[in-house]
Amino acid sequence: MSLFKSFETERLLLKPTSEDDAPFILELLNTPKWGRFIGERNVKSIDDAKAYIEQKITPQFQKIGFGNYTVIRKLDNLKIGSCGLYDREGIEGIDIGFAFLPQYEKMGYAFESAHQLKEVALHYFEIKKIGAITTKDNKDSQKLLKKLGLKFLKTVTLPNDNEDLLLYKL
Repeated sequence: MSLFKSFETERLLLKPTSEDDAPFILELLNTPKWGRFIGERNVKSIDDAKAYIEQKITPQFQKIGFGNYTVIRKLDNLKIGSCGLYDREGIEGIDIGFAFLPQYEKMGYAFESAHQLKEVALHYFEIKKIGAITTKDNKDSQKLLKKLGLKFLKTVTLPNDNEDLLLYKL
């Protein structure tokens, strides 16, 4: 049982990502779109996935009480994606992000989970500033951010990175 709160929508459960999700995280981080739009994380085994969760995901939950959520479809209890609220260096406020296994794209799950977390951020965690970043060529992500009510603000470069990203703000 997680110390941190889970959230629900009509079709989905958003559960704080834990070590139990390592096989799913291994699969997700090695999808072509993850590599193209988010970037290589060098997670090539279950042990790598466990270490990634322990070093990159769990500390944010411990520090601020929210982070990356594994998105589970209620219908069949399948882990289909991730959606989260991230305290990302170089972004003022909280960054909302999402990624789904290819077979679960274009079904409304990304919008449903991201919309729920946006509402949770505003009303449960009382976050005042919400943004999102995406690559210039990730048109699907840009479309979803606009549907969530975020507007393009400017191009940014995160610390220790050289890629120009599009910054959206609520």
